Order: sequence, then C-alpha cells, then structure tokens
Amino acid sequence: MDGILVIAFDSTQQALRAEMLLEYADIENDMFPTPKEITAGCALCIQFPEADLPEVSEIIQTEQVDIRGIFKYQKQTYEQIVL
Repeated sequence: MDGILVIAFDSTQQALRAEMLLEYADIENDMFPTPKEITAGCALCIQFPEADLPEVSEIIQTEQVDIRGIFKYQKQTYEQIVL
C-alpha cells in the first residue's frame, strides 16, 4: 500500500477530534477542505498515508469516531474503500 487516503466527516467536531487522536498517535495527517467529489456534511477532511490505514482504522473504531468514509484518489475521482 502506498499513497494518500482521505477521511471525510459529517461534522466538524468529529474532524477535529480525529485530527487530535491521529496526532496523539504520531500519525502524519493534514486537514484540508473536503473535495467536491466527496459528499459529506463537513467541509473538512483529513488525509493520511495509506500505510497507516490499519492504525487509523483501529483508532476510529476504538474511539468511536463518526466518519462518512475513507476514500482513495483513483482514476481522477475519489473512491470509498471498505474497512
């Protein structure tokens, strides 16, 4: 696995919470505006290295972070990946 994945959210509160949890776990991440190709209730999303997906997935589940989905940019669009 290599590349960048994007987490989309339905609320800004959950986006900020996820950012804090990822930073606490020393996972490199960047918050930026949600791409127009991703329909979400929040204007913010977080990108992170695909290699960190197992740890990010565990944090999301353990900490019960509400997300819209995790997406990968492929073929000039964002495709949701299944965890």
